[in-house]
Formats: sequence, structure tokens, C-alpha cells
Amino acid sequence: MEKLITNLREFASARNWQSFHTPKNLAMALSVETAELTEIFQWLEGEESRHVDKETRQHIAEEVGDVMIYLTMLADRFDLDPLHCAKEKMKLNALKYPAANE
Repeated sequence: MEKLITNLREFASARNWQSFHTPKNLAMALSVETAELTEIFQWLEGEESRHVDKETRQHIAEEVGDVMIYLTMLADRFDLDPLHCAKEKMKLNALKYPAANE
């Protein structure tokens, strides 16, 4: 994560984009990229979405990359580690939604 964060900071800095990367703008960009990922699956049947062709898989990979970039940048603005946030949220989910065998 640290390497990705450093690379994203350097990329934005080299282009003088920091002023555009407000939390509001990053959250909006994240939403747009998530919608673009969703659009790939919009008209597929459930089973179709499990078995996509090579071109569609590449498109999915690109959109997942965009989502990860904006999510990481947004978390970075609040000094949050997305992996730690996910782990903590899973703990809360386990309490909220206990497994049937627990």
C-alpha cells in the first residue's frame, strides 16, 4: 500500500493535480469509476457475468484499477490505510452478521 500511495502522490504532484484532489472530488471520481465498473455488467445475466471474454476481463481490470486509485487517494487524505479499514469493517460485519454455525 505504501508504494502505491507514494506513486499516486508523485503522479499527482508531477502534474500539479493536488488542488483538484479534494476529498469531495475524490469521492465523486470514485463514484464515477464504480459506476463505470458496474456498467460492464449492466445487461449481463448473473451466470454470464461469471464468464467474460478476455477483452471484458481487461476492461474490468482497468476499472478496478481506477476504483483502487481513487479509493486509495481518498483514504490517504484522511491518513487511513484501506487494508486496515477493510479488516476492521470485516470484524464489525462478523459481529453484525454471525455465521450460522457460530
